[in-house]
Amino acid sequence: MSYSTSRFDNPLGLTLTPWVKRLLIANTAVWVVDAVLGLFHYGGLVQWALAFVPAATLYRPWTILTYMFVHGSFFHLLFNMLGLFFFGPQLEERWGSREFIKFYLIAGLGGALLSCLMPRVPIIGASAAVYGVMLAYAMYWPDNQVYIYGIFPVKVKWLVAAIVVISIFSALSPSGGGGVAHLAHLGGFATAFLYLKSPWAPSAWGPSISTPKKPRARAKAKTGLAAHWPGQAASKPAAPQNPPGATRTRPDEQALLDDVDRILEKISARGLGSLTDEERQRLDEVSRRYRSN
Repeated sequence: MSYSTSRFDNPLGLTLTPWVKRLLIANTAVWVVDAVLGLFHYGGLVQWALAFVPAATLYRPWTILTYMFVHGSFFHLLFNMLGLFFFGPQLEERWGSREFIKFYLIAGLGGALLSCLMPRVPIIGASAAVYGVMLAYAMYWPDNQVYIYGIFPVKVKWLVAAIVVISIFSALSPSGGGGVAHLAHLGGFATAFLYLKSPWAPSAWGPSISTPKKPRARAKAKTGLAAHWPGQAASKPAAPQNPPGATRTRPDEQALLDDVDRILEKISARGLGSLTDEERQRLDEVSRRYRSN
């Protein structure tokens, strides 16, 4: 699997951000330990110790988090880590590391929560958290293309929609999904979606320093941001409400809009990771303004 995008300087997503790298290492390390123990006839010990069983939560509370780092096979690990590898770095660049890992764990916890509908079935794997990451990516960059097997191009939004549909039908099937925790997948999707729509969602432009509120930017700021960042959802600009005789754009507002244009051009040329804290702060300020209009 690979993807293409015109918004980042590394279209293959090969730059590993801090938490994506740590998660890849942690998941791989747990699988290696489990595999090595299997050579000494202790196979399954790690899974037994770290798997989440809803009915045993009171006796094994740590498993609500540790289950995300255990995988039943090499290919189970591989597919989850590929999803994290390709879709995680852009989100961590956009939100910042702290918000990214918080989102990842919340999506994983959502998978554990929905799995409580099957209280005695052990759950392992990072799928719920990774599927939450994929959904978030699709919400920000729905038209970026994913190449299945490196050959067949599919837009991210259709790929994620297909996975959701498959998970729903598989969870409702008489076989219960053939040993796959489809309820956990759906829990990851649902929790990620609700969290991103909540007031606690990560800032659209990443972490920034809080500043006193200034007068609202005009509709030009809205349309300028939407044009430069098509993946950012924005409501239809409201009509300007200037009093009769007022000038259309004050000098300070025009300077702000010019600064935003410069920052957006920098994102297009060098990627979001190239922004300074001050530039992220400026984008976050303008984003709050047009959302409040």
